[in-house]
Amino acid sequence: MRILAVDDSKTMRNIVSFTLERAGYNVTVAADGVEALKCMDDGFDLIIADFNMPNMDGLELARRIKGHEQFKNTPILMLSTEFDDALKTRARDLGVTGWVKKPLVKSTFLELVNKVCAAHL
Repeated sequence: MRILAVDDSKTMRNIVSFTLERAGYNVTVAADGVEALKCMDDGFDLIIADFNMPNMDGLELARRIKGHEQFKNTPILMLSTEFDDALKTRARDLGVTGWVKKPLVKSTFLELVNKVCAAHL
């Protein structure tokens, strides 16, 4: 399974990629939404994106990804410290599959990733 992890924090990119690679996933990282869009031709089974990023936030990234026919079924998990219900509703309306609270609890994070990947095989 190929996963794209998008976060402006190098530390978070490292934590996410290390956790997922140890679980057997193939991970590509991007520093923001603009960089992530440039990687999309590589094809991914799951996208994990931070909500708050410079240049292009996670919701705009989700909107652009879901706007392409070839990616409309690609699941997206949003990472954030924010849990506003209106924001989560907006994310769901844009096609975001799930919301992951920061800081990550690795076991819970991996459980969710495994579940989402299994559902989209």
